[in-house]
Amino acid sequence: MFIAGIDIGTTGCKCTVYSKQGLFLEESYREYNSEITEEGHILKPLVVWNSIKEVIKETVEKVGKIDIIGVTSFGEAAILLDEKDNPLMDSLLYTDPRGKYECEELVKFFGKNYMNKITGLNPDSMYTISKIMWIKKHRPELFELCKRICLFEDYIVYMLTGICQIDYSLATRTMAFDINGLQWDDKILEFAKVKKELFSKVVPIGTKAGNVKLSLANELGLGRATMVVSGCHDQIAAAIGTGVYKEGMAVDGTGTVECITNVFNGNNFNVNKEMLYKGSYAIVPFLNDMSIAYAFSFTGGALLKWYRDKLVNMEKEIINNSGKSSYDYFNEKVDMTKPSGLLVLPYFAGAGTPNMDGTAKGGIIGLTLDTSSSDIYKALMEGVTYEMRLNIEKLSEAGIEIDSIRATGGGASSEIWLQIKADILKKPVISLGAAQSGTLGSIMLAGLACGIYTSMEEAEKVFVKLKKTYVPNECMSKKYDEIYEKYTKAYDLIKNIM
Repeated sequence: MFIAGIDIGTTGCKCTVYSKQGLFLEESYREYNSEITEEGHILKPLVVWNSIKEVIKETVEKVGKIDIIGVTSFGEAAILLDEKDNPLMDSLLYTDPRGKYECEELVKFFGKNYMNKITGLNPDSMYTISKIMWIKKHRPELFELCKRICLFEDYIVYMLTGICQIDYSLATRTMAFDINGLQWDDKILEFAKVKKELFSKVVPIGTKAGNVKLSLANELGLGRATMVVSGCHDQIAAAIGTGVYKEGMAVDGTGTVECITNVFNGNNFNVNKEMLYKGSYAIVPFLNDMSIAYAFSFTGGALLKWYRDKLVNMEKEIINNSGKSSYDYFNEKVDMTKPSGLLVLPYFAGAGTPNMDGTAKGGIIGLTLDTSSSDIYKALMEGVTYEMRLNIEKLSEAGIEIDSIRATGGGASSEIWLQIKADILKKPVISLGAAQSGTLGSIMLAGLACGIYTSMEEAEKVFVKLKKTYVPNECMSKKYDEIYEKYTKAYDLIKNIM
């Protein structure tokens, strides 16, 4: 029994195949480009669909068969389809500025409190319904032809099977979904003048859709019995793929951005949801009675890439001659016996939770003539981690406690960064390496949906491989505490002068 996980991102998609015993078999990846136009930031749906077909076909050719396919994707961006299932226009990504006025209209009519409690979100133009309202107003001739609205997960599931269904976690990213009643919100859609029937049927995370269409099965080399499963939003898939699905657990994913996805009991009356909304923490329906909250910084690994490409690009030849990767070369020069002595505000692309300030600026404070390049490199890692500590403390104030942290993503392969995180966060950090947790989560959900595994615990034992635990160094933690106190004041100070 071979199970595939499809992970759809904004810059590429992958198809990863494992056996039901947890043996990695094959992975294929296709990169594609989103585009920035005069109007905004877009992604072409057909480019993504064709890339998905390519990675499926390529993996089938290498492994011989795929029995089950689980699908996960990024959120927000919508695909509008005509009566022949052709996309009517490019998809507007969450970073596209269109929809700002429409979001303000929603808040003015319903009030922020209603939007918070119904959708689990702090209203923002990044979410789907604002974009659709913009399209309806500015592209009425296209919207008139619209017969179906999908996000990327349910678009791919629909194209593969002909079944229209979207899971709860991805539906939440539309800002038109009632997280309490687990259904589309009639009032929001009525105000937006968008028919509910245009959207896919909402289903729980990890729900079987159906078999691959015969014509596609032949084209892609799949068997007619290949089952497709609707997975979840990619951040939740990453949590499941690291074994994070119980209360008090969290996964720290370090890629271009830094995101801590944590699990809490959605029925816990001690959780102050108003405080969560104030900090722009999205509340997302999860498994059983559990919910998820996202805490994130817009820069994580992006800061180290900035350092590599902008500050030390003249060292490229030296690094190439060393035979080491750039980051291995940088890591070797870091002094782990003391903090860097610098304070970095990681807002190089604006501030994420809890401040949600797109105008925020980054900063490096404390430079002297003795500051080395390695000090700056380490300070960048420290700055991102201070920001995540701030988020963990805000979550704690709202009643969500995080007991253990599992690390994944590209940054999880850096031993020094994982130790810095343990020291600053004062919590054990468990490494899973740079595991493909997104596709693994999709595979685990797909196997569970099809009865291959009887419980999430059983799937976890098969797929989740813990590596090393990084324990806080008490001496270093005390030193970082002193610097962190200064960090908590820096955002307001910088904002007032920049």
